[in-house]
Amino acid sequence: MIHNGELTVATAGRGFHDVTKDVARVVTASGARIGLATVWIHHTSASLIVCENADPAVRRDLEAFMARLVPDGDRLFTHTDEGDDDMPAHVRNVLTQTSIGIPIADGRLVLGTWQGLYLWEHRTSSHRRRLTVSVIGE
Repeated sequence: MIHNGELTVATAGRGFHDVTKDVARVVTASGARIGLATVWIHHTSASLIVCENADPAVRRDLEAFMARLVPDGDRLFTHTDEGDDDMPAHVRNVLTQTSIGIPIADGRLVLGTWQGLYLWEHRTSSHRRRLTVSVIGE
């Protein structure tokens, strides 16, 4: 069995958006009891990560690390068509992930106790981000 679902996530700018429950709803709608859910983001300036979901300090620290690693307005970058955060957002995207596969067992996503699936918005302005969730299972 193959099932596809689409999600749209409205972001308010740079930061993390927990999409775990949204993806879980697509898995439930698929009827799969066992299989694999693959989540794909259709953008080059946002990404997907599996991250700790208990302590928000983890996500703040990740953002602080990424800001140090790839600062906005870095003079190294010549691609600045959409502002100082444009090229850094693309670099952040390629350093993280655009697709994540999560196993399904007993009709549910198999995540660890402290894991969540997040869309990581890398731009400073708000956007509407599109995700495709593909479920392969039985």
